[in-house]
Amino acid sequence: MATDVMKSSEDVYRIQEIHHNRAMRVPSEIAVRSATDIFRAQGGILRTRDAVKAGIHYSTLYWMRDSSLLETLGRGLYRLAELPGLTDQDMLTVAARVPDAVICLISALAFHHIGTQIPHRVSIALPPKAWAPRADSPPLRVYRMSGPALVQGVEEHVVDGQRVRVFSVAKTVADCFKYRNKVGLDVAVEALQEALRSKKTTPAEIMQCAEADRVTRVIQPYLEALQPSRLISLRL
Repeated sequence: MATDVMKSSEDVYRIQEIHHNRAMRVPSEIAVRSATDIFRAQGGILRTRDAVKAGIHYSTLYWMRDSSLLETLGRGLYRLAELPGLTDQDMLTVAARVPDAVICLISALAFHHIGTQIPHRVSIALPPKAWAPRADSPPLRVYRMSGPALVQGVEEHVVDGQRVRVFSVAKTVADCFKYRNKVGLDVAVEALQEALRSKKTTPAEIMQCAEADRVTRVIQPYLEALQPSRLISLRL
């Protein structure tokens, strides 16, 4: 009897993905248009297994992903890149579904009208072992935080009657530097510049949140570069 047993259909798709990635072929324009139409008919988001069942060839799917026609939302979950950013209603839906979640990072930047980033998923912070829904719509990105990083800078707002917990501008800037490998250092720097330029926070508030995130040494040089006349002290 074979010792290696497939535990789920996802394992099958993962192995097939590896195989097709090794011998990637360029799909025809007709195949790409057809795949795009299938995604649109399904609201723009599909899992690998559902895309294949709908008639999209593996090579077409992965070529579209590698060509930035599709965004990867999670393991085996793709979204058409042409779709507009998420709406406030998407954020409110998540806030109602996961009341203990805190809106963070790109979603928090959009909430506070900081920078130019357009969220294509709702980013939320949760404790390490807290339950998180497996929802395709709206798409989620869960960041696990704990201790001061989870409680520092949490604000509560009421939007269209719905309670929304979101990190403050200062905490969001600090988080962008903490997760710079995921959101991009350029996004973090833009958030810092825009937050200070718009006077929606102060260097002292940012450094306080940076301490909670343990990124004071990362942020301080950027603060000093933006404010050459003032030396930002790590000791607040």
